[in-house]
Amino acid sequence: QVQLVESGGGLVQAGGSLRLSCAVSGRTCSNYAMGWFRQAPGKEREFVAAISRSGAYSYYADSVKGRFTISRDGAKNTVYLQMNSLKPEDTAVYYCASTTTTWGLSRMSRASEYASWGQGTQVTVSS
Repeated sequence: QVQLVESGGGLVQAGGSLRLSCAVSGRTCSNYAMGWFRQAPGKEREFVAAISRSGAYSYYADSVKGRFTISRDGAKNTVYLQMNSLKPEDTAVYYCASTTTTWGLSRMSRASEYASWGQGTQVTVSS
């Protein structure tokens, strides 16, 4: 069973940056495609970004494209989400998740495709 632990959240002003980390344990990170999702108060969980097992492919929600970058480090068994030009509407709890599903853009954006989830890390962007 894979365990996921997010870190790196916090309070930042609009226009600022944060880097989230997701430490993977229990299994080798390269066995999984990884995704980041977020959930704001009163809203449904939404897809943010995903990266393939090899790291060769990535996919982003339109709302974060050009501002966020997902990456992975196999040696550290860690997945990252670099968030730049943050906006107040990016405020949410951010979750990382893992999946063994075959890579496909429509699948990667569906929370139901991911079997394991971290506990989440809060990101708050002030205006």
